[in-house]
Parts: sequence; C-alpha cells; structure tokens
Amino acid sequence: MENEKGYIYAINGPVVIAKGGCSFSMLEMVYVGKQRLVGEVIKVSDDGATVQVYEETSGLKVGEPIYKTNQPMSVLLGPGILKSIFDGIERPLKVLEERSGAFIATGLNVSSLDEEKKWEVTITCREGDELSSGQVYATCPETASILHKCLVPNGVKGRVKKAMPNGSYSIHDTVVELEDETGNKTELTLCQKWPIRNPRPVKERLELCKPLITGQRVIDSLFPVAKGGAVAIPGGFGTGKTMTQHQLAKWSDADIIVYVGCGERGNEMTQVLEEFSELIDPRTGAALTDRTVLIANTSNMPVAAREASIYTGITLAEYYRDMGYNVAIMADSTSRWAEALREISGRLEEMPAEEGFPAYLPSRIAEFYERAGYVDSLCGEKGSVTIIGAVSPAGSDFSEPVTQNTKRFTRCFWALDKSLAYQRHYPAIHWMDSYTEYFDDLIPWYQEHVSPEFPSCRGRIMHILQEEDKLQQIVKLIGADVLPEDQKLIMEISRLIRVGFLQQNAFHAIDTYVPIDKQLRMMQVILHLYDRGMELVRKSIPLSQLKETGIFEDIIKIKYDVRNEEIDKMESYRQRIDTLTDEILKNNE
Repeated sequence: MENEKGYIYAINGPVVIAKGGCSFSMLEMVYVGKQRLVGEVIKVSDDGATVQVYEETSGLKVGEPIYKTNQPMSVLLGPGILKSIFDGIERPLKVLEERSGAFIATGLNVSSLDEEKKWEVTITCREGDELSSGQVYATCPETASILHKCLVPNGVKGRVKKAMPNGSYSIHDTVVELEDETGNKTELTLCQKWPIRNPRPVKERLELCKPLITGQRVIDSLFPVAKGGAVAIPGGFGTGKTMTQHQLAKWSDADIIVYVGCGERGNEMTQVLEEFSELIDPRTGAALTDRTVLIANTSNMPVAAREASIYTGITLAEYYRDMGYNVAIMADSTSRWAEALREISGRLEEMPAEEGFPAYLPSRIAEFYERAGYVDSLCGEKGSVTIIGAVSPAGSDFSEPVTQNTKRFTRCFWALDKSLAYQRHYPAIHWMDSYTEYFDDLIPWYQEHVSPEFPSCRGRIMHILQEEDKLQQIVKLIGADVLPEDQKLIMEISRLIRVGFLQQNAFHAIDTYVPIDKQLRMMQVILHLYDRGMELVRKSIPLSQLKETGIFEDIIKIKYDVRNEEIDKMESYRQRIDTLTDEILKNNE
C-alpha cells in the first residue's frame, strides 16, 4: 500500500506541496518526509496534491518522499479512550512523553490506545445471531462508572459464525466472526477506525426535550441548553470562558465529558489537567477522570493539528453517544480553531473573506455544530452530544465573523460581559445580551420534573431584570432617589436577583452547585418579597421601612446559608417576609 509515494516539491510552514507519479485522494492521510510526519491531503491537482501536516515541519527537505495510505484521516475507537489525554490527532500525550520527554519529538508513531492491556469482555451475541451496523456484540467495564459497548462497524452486517467465550482480551483480539450472504467473513475486535470529518450515522434524530442540568443558576433557570443542543460562550480575555466550561464539566449531568483545549495557553491546559485529576465525581464518588477525555492542543503546538482537534473531539463524543450515553463536548476555543483555518488558508493563497478568514468559515462552523443532537442510535439506545463552544472575540467585539457565524448555528448564547467579570460577578453571563431558544421546548420537562410554576417564575424574574435595564438609563441621568416607590422596588429586587441569585461562587462548598429544586425555591422567595413589597407601595408606605428590616441582605445570603439538602428551610424566609410586611402594614394603619 505504501509503495505508492510522491515527493515534497515545496514547503510553506504546515503546508506541503506534493508531486510524483501517484494519484492522491482528497482528505487522504499521508506520511510526509523521512520522519513520516502525519499529514492530510486538502487539495488535489493534475500533477500532485497539497498536504497539511499535523506536526512541526522544521527539518523537512524538498525531495523527501510522501507515502500514501489510501485511508482518510481517522481515529481509533475502543476501550481505553476515557481517562486519556490526547493531542489533536489522538496520540496519547503520556506515551509521547515517555518516548521523547517533555518536548514532543516529530514522527513518533504510537497507537492511540493501549494495545497490550487486557479487558474483561462479555460477549453479548451467540452463534447464529444476525448483526448489523451499530449493534452491540461485546461489552467491557472501561472505568468504574462507564460500561464500554463494542459496536459493529458501519457497513458491516452478517450472521455470527463464531463467538469467543467471555474473558480477557486486548483491543486487537478477534472476539466475534461474522459471515455475510456472499460468504465473506469479517473479524470483529474491540476497536474500529472512523474518519474524523464524517458524522457517525444514526437511526433517527429526536426532538430536544430535556435540559442539560449544570447546577449553575443563571444557566439552568434563565438560559438552559437542551441535551443534544449547541451553545456558544463568547467573551473577551479574562471574562471566565474557561472557568465556566470547567464548572460545566464538573457539575453537568452529562455521562461523559470531552474537553478540547484548542489553541489555548499551555498554563490553562496544565490547570485543567491538574484540576481534573484531583476532582471527585459527585455522582459516583470515583475520580471525575473516569468519565472524561481530554484533548490538549495548546497554542505552541502545530497549527494544523489545532484544526483537526475539534473533529477528533466530536468523533469521540459521537462514538459514546452511539452507546446510549449523554456526552458534553467543551470546545475551548473555536476562535483559535478559526484562526488555524485562516493561517492555512493564507498559506494556500486562497482569496480571503471578512477579516482575512476563508470564505468557507461559516460552512466549517456549521459542520461542527450540526453534529450535536439527541438521537436514537443504531443499537436502539438514546444518546446525545451537547456542544458547548467558547468563542474568543478580540476586544470583546461580538460583531466579528466567528461570533456572528456561531450565532447563526447555535440556539443558545451565553454572552460573557467584561464589566461583570471586573466586578467579580461570576459566571459573567449577561442577562440582557444572552438568550436561549430551547426554553419553550423544555417547558413540559420543567413542569413535570420541577414544578408547574417554574416557567412563570422564570418569566417574572426576566421581566424584572428587563425593567431594571430600562430604568438604569434614568438612574444614570438623575439618580435613584427621585424614582417613584414602585420603580425603587424593581431596582432593589433586581439587585437582589443579580447578587443573590445570578452571581455564584465556584469555590464555595454549597454555592458551587445548586440543584434545580433549590433554584426554583430561591426564585419563589425573591418574587414573594417583590409581591409583598408591591403591596406596601400600593398603600403609599415607603419602601425604606422594609429595607431597614435587613430582609433584602438576608435573602441575598440564602445561597450560602441554606444547604442544598435543606431547601425546606426556604419556607422560614417566606414566613419572615409575611411577618415583617404585616407588622409594617399594621404600624401604618
């Protein structure tokens, strides 16, 4: 297969021009130079091809060979993916470190998964069974919390001719043998390959009707994302994109987390790796890494691999989705990925579009986000991939191309605000700039699993915040003292919502994660205070009398004072509001 080869005609950074007597295929994986660097064909011409190389190209020389593989750029799928740390083309970084030290050498050809490790496999089919693409033929416990299901590769079907007994097998051992109608035999091992740029097939895409519960109040209550949905988190430097994604990775109710560090600073990825290794999964009590995959492709790694890392991550996510798991993929950040596209496009001398990005930027962004979804998989299980993509617009300019095109293909937008971040208001998701189009689809779930009152409470909270935003213009001009009492009440309640409800402390043992039931009870207490305060205002009683009781400050501290398992204590706050307002009404008769 690799006897067919061309040669290097020209080198321009990660872009190599290949010529020679062989014919290259579009998106074919090739090995470049004597070091056999991994590359992918991105353009084919009459006399050769253009290759983007996923490793450092310094040291390559014109005339060195380029080896064909006749296969697309693919990842190896099988047990051992979880708990691993890969680079952008699914090479395990720990193995690379063992081979070459702290600085990764070029041309290292290592298997993505441990080929010698034995897995305790249970064969789920018997001789004579009919199997088709996507069906489960074997299982093994990949980690303490995740059962790995081996799926029949796409395009393969037939009758089970031979099934091995349950036992210990490595990923390349044959465990099942299929025979199709023509008598052709296919050996099934514990692993398979899949082209990273091709979405994995599903039986049916389903309606998005369940929220991804994150434990973050501003998200779950105001701007929820559905399981299988896509959300953008745009924000300038220092606004908390990475921190927000860390919180979602730790606390969201996804079964599996795929974290793609795409072009981020090395120190940030180091922090992720150190934090995740120490975290305990609140659902199982085991290490959080048991259900996490990390793809580290920092800003000092080859730029072309940054472009591939996004596709590698989404392919791994789809693989576990097909087993029936809910997967959340954190892409941090898609702006760095778009910058990689821009750099390679520039080296290809393509005509630039807006701000130098290639004209195909929107279609590439669409291809990525459209791989999210809640599906009925080929094996009959329901699973989902939720994409949470960070965007890093320069200077917090949300009108730049990556942010604008991302908005076109996502239905949820968590806009991080620089002024909130500077005030230490985290998550710095601004309630006026953010939106979700999933809430209407999720109303039946909230009504059934939380309370029929949830949608109306959320609507009233949003209305108060919107009214406050209008009043801010007046306050800036003439001050808050001249406002009528009903508008003063709106300003006070909205401050309570902002500080006591939307602001959340990721480092506080109680406040870092808040169950959805407690979130509802907090909204109900705030709205009850608003209703009773409005009762006083209608009777021309100054709002200052209610403020002097200290009830506003006490409700702000609910998030710290009431433990998550003690939400029944919320009733005492409602009773206290009633007692105080009744006393004020009595004293003003």
